[in-house]
Amino acid sequence: MSTPRKLAICLLLVVVSAGWIWAFPEASIFFVGTVLLHVVLGVVLVGAAFRHWRSGWMALLRRDAKFALAALAASALFGLVLGYVGATRPNQWIVQSHGAAGFLGVALLTGWAVRHARAFAPWIGGAGVLALCLPIYVALRSHWFPTPQDRIVNPLEAPESMEYEGGGVGSPFFPSASRTNTGGYIPSDFFLDSKLCGECHKDVYEQWNESMHHFSSFNNQFYRKSIEYMQETAGIEASKWCAGCHDHAMFFNGRFENPAIGQIDTPEAQAGLGCVSCHSISSVADTMGNGGFTIEYPALHPLMASKNPVIRAIDRYVINTAPAAHRRTFMKPFMRQDRSEFCSSCHKVHLDVPVNNYRWIRGFNEYDSWQASGVSGQGARSFYYPAESADCSDCHMPLVESDDPGNLDGYVHSHRFPAANTAVPYVNGHEEQLRTTREFLEGSVTVDIFAMAPAADLGGLEMRRTSSDEPMLATSFAVGEESAAMGAAAVLREVGETAAPLDRTQARVAPGDVVRIDVVVRTRTVGHFFPGGTVDSFDVWLELSAKDAGGKPFFWSGWIEDDGQGPVEDGAHFYRAWLLDEHGNPINKRNAFHMRSALYVRQIPPGAADVAHFRLRVPEDAEGPIELHAKLNYRKFSHFYTSFSYAGQPKADGAAFTKDYDDREFTFDPADIPGNVAGDIRDRVPDLPVIVIAEDRKTIGVGDGAPSWGPVVREEDYERWNDYGIGLLLQGDLKGAEYSFERVTEARPDFADGWLNVARSLIREGRTDEAAGYLERAREIDDSLGRIHFFRAAVARADGDYDTAIEALERVLEAYPRDRVALNQYAVVLRLQRRYEEALEILDRVALIDPEDLQMYYTRMLCYRGLGDEESAGRAEARFLRFKADESAQTITASRRRQSAEDNNERQAIHEHVSVPGDWPGE
Repeated sequence: MSTPRKLAICLLLVVVSAGWIWAFPEASIFFVGTVLLHVVLGVVLVGAAFRHWRSGWMALLRRDAKFALAALAASALFGLVLGYVGATRPNQWIVQSHGAAGFLGVALLTGWAVRHARAFAPWIGGAGVLALCLPIYVALRSHWFPTPQDRIVNPLEAPESMEYEGGGVGSPFFPSASRTNTGGYIPSDFFLDSKLCGECHKDVYEQWNESMHHFSSFNNQFYRKSIEYMQETAGIEASKWCAGCHDHAMFFNGRFENPAIGQIDTPEAQAGLGCVSCHSISSVADTMGNGGFTIEYPALHPLMASKNPVIRAIDRYVINTAPAAHRRTFMKPFMRQDRSEFCSSCHKVHLDVPVNNYRWIRGFNEYDSWQASGVSGQGARSFYYPAESADCSDCHMPLVESDDPGNLDGYVHSHRFPAANTAVPYVNGHEEQLRTTREFLEGSVTVDIFAMAPAADLGGLEMRRTSSDEPMLATSFAVGEESAAMGAAAVLREVGETAAPLDRTQARVAPGDVVRIDVVVRTRTVGHFFPGGTVDSFDVWLELSAKDAGGKPFFWSGWIEDDGQGPVEDGAHFYRAWLLDEHGNPINKRNAFHMRSALYVRQIPPGAADVAHFRLRVPEDAEGPIELHAKLNYRKFSHFYTSFSYAGQPKADGAAFTKDYDDREFTFDPADIPGNVAGDIRDRVPDLPVIVIAEDRKTIGVGDGAPSWGPVVREEDYERWNDYGIGLLLQGDLKGAEYSFERVTEARPDFADGWLNVARSLIREGRTDEAAGYLERAREIDDSLGRIHFFRAAVARADGDYDTAIEALERVLEAYPRDRVALNQYAVVLRLQRRYEEALEILDRVALIDPEDLQMYYTRMLCYRGLGDEESAGRAEARFLRFKADESAQTITASRRRQSAEDNNERQAIHEHVSVPGDWPGE
């Protein structure tokens, strides 16, 4: 075979292999071979061109196909550069230039061949067309026939029990919903290779190395203790529910079949969630959480992790030269297009019989409150909306400067995953991670000492429970905008005299006066409930102190014992879930599986507020002015749980414990700290840092004579009045909320939400006729707001005007098609009109947002019964009963309420805090 013919064949193979590499970047031996073939033949062609530059056939090409040769030469030059610097994202312009010049050269060479080498023309032209058609075919196929696992799509019905979640009861990973592509165990070394990733992704690796993903397993003493305790009290199988999201190196190779306490010092127990824990997830089944994903063990992992230097070199070269296959393997489409849904697989959980020996209960849940809120841009009824909607990654993976090979315009998403865990970086001595976390927390919530009122006005509350046709979910977490029944039971009281905003008024107190101080806590940059996560284990509380002109404190609520290192006083205003086991013992050992009832759950929705009330007695010898100081404090773990995690041991008094309760008391002797305790602090129980997320100071005068009460309404304070009203509304203080929102309309008559929020208060009270007028005023200002039309629908439905209700809800859904409360209300109205089939279609849309939606199953059950389909009604009823709250469990709270006046006080939606006794030296 002649040299020109051999080189022509080489050129055809280079062109076709280029199209294949472009179209099918898959991690396979064939792809690796194709890349190497493309590079080798490209180098051969360049070498042959130089060697035969003066030959007759090259002279012919130089004369008649000089433009084709120039384009191919440019492509070759760019290719040689790529072979050295790599085809990483910063070098994409080189990749594009290489490809464009190459295909231009092929096109020009085809034109030359038509005139001078007709036998060659169809081959080179066909190769070029094939190379272009391959990626076009793949693009069209992906568009018209997308791969189902590329996106996260919910089923129309949740499983009837945990036994049918994930791989089912026969899965080696049950009761976790996690799976592997093999259906069984995979080698643990797959999860231990994060350092190999760091060889190329140095910045990302260093960020991850201090992150909570890295310290998710037994290298985290707080987590370690919770699993040891769970395996002791609930059993090893139940603890697999945790392992699906925390312990991949142990879990997916079968080590969780044995007690964890004997494996603490193994590499698998210390690995945490490595790079592949997220990046090798090939599909996520739904947004029901519990680790409902599939981990794929790549076929090329033995090659990638090989210790053979030649194989390692080839692997690294192929990844650097043609990284698309590597990128496609470890960055699935849903990781970019369904980012929050991807996170929901582990940041949303529920417990059920195999885990808690009881029933279905919602655990922590960051996804639903985000999805239903204004932060996501999907919720129609939020009080506030950010300038731009955001998802989980926007907040918890912010862009940071980096020259990482995967950077875009000099930035990568931070793999520190800044959030709220200050405990682990503190005990590990990771100052940068602690600083990042502290900065993330500070300012995310604000505090405003807003109002003062005579304490005498607090009596005579009339309790009126609001009516709602929405059933209650079984949950240990708060329920926000994903429910129409957002807020506490209504309390009606006269507002009385109020001085607000406190810094605008001339109000003063006299020695001996007793006044109420109202402090507003408002979420700002939080995209889900505050606090989030495992809220049964935190210390998050609002502190208020007061001191006279001489600097002597005379009031303190939220005091920390033991010089600021001990527990928080019991009467503080906490933000947490105070849960109880079957015997009424507090859930304070990260033992959510024991939870049977909630004494109270206090969390603030995104873009909303809470109001804390303090009863302050002015000393008889007080000299003014009085300075009030409010602080929102955050300690990642409670003092009790920190002590338990390090040194907790049960007293040898014979107290019982089972899967349902634990009556034991615990000691916290530092001598009981294990020798292999995780972290750098080993000789003592650590004093975790208390972060001040937000604070505020205000002064009030002291003097004789009647104080001057009344509001001061200024335009610049309209949002503060609005925040105050939101907090009161969510507490159920409807008169107080109405009063505050009326002040908003005075301060900003052109602010549509002021009028709307008055209507919200009136609707909650049942005064729908009055609410209609406020809604119309809001519409006059801005008729485009979906939330106005949602409450228009509520008024119309209360009046029996179902057609108007439907028209209003359709307006809502035009702008917010994924607001499931609006969808549920639409289906309810259709059911009331006996349009059952249409209602069921709407309910399917709800299921695609959340297959565990309680209201959806209740309405679905009624619709099927209306159609006479008892079988389908029974299926809906079974799921409704699965997710519905067990109201009788509230009887468990009685003993705790009797034992603790402070806990009973905190349980009330509207309550006051008094000063802890003490002789304080100063703040």
